Amino acid sequence: MIIRTARDTDLFELAAIEAECFPPGKAASLETIEKRLKFYPRHFLLLIEDGKIVSFINGFVTDQEDLTDEMYSSPRMHRESGRWQMVFGVDTLPAYRRKGYASILMRQFISEARRQGRTGLVLTCLEEKIHFYERFGFEDEGISSSEHGGVSWHQMRLVLKH
Repeated sequence: MIIRTARDTDLFELAAIEAECFPPGKAASLETIEKRLKFYPRHFLLLIEDGKIVSFINGFVTDQEDLTDEMYSSPRMHRESGRWQMVFGVDTLPAYRRKGYASILMRQFISEARRQGRTGLVLTCLEEKIHFYERFGFEDEGISSSEHGGVSWHQMRLVLKH
């Protein structure tokens, strides 16, 4: 198992994984992932197993405290010196689920945010995923203003202790 940040050459593999993990309307397009890789490749963590990407996590950094729909499609909003690490997605190929890979990446993403001096991390998730994120210390702040993909999302926040 290898964990590393993303490279331009990962684009098509990342887009294929995103399309397999999320239904249309919720999945980031090839073009969106390409823009994200251009503006914040250091904020993509990839887990490699059997010589291929099997799981990844991504999001940008900002001083805005809440995750908004605009953030998903506007990578120019990324501010490397921002206080909050946003989490846009945690993707794991179906054949590799239930092996702890998403948890490994989430712990590493949290560790990186702490090392970088961030105030914390923010994400939105479906109600059935709340328990998963609570295991890492995220707290449910209730229904988010996000309507990404036409769904109700819960905003979750992890404030880091330094």
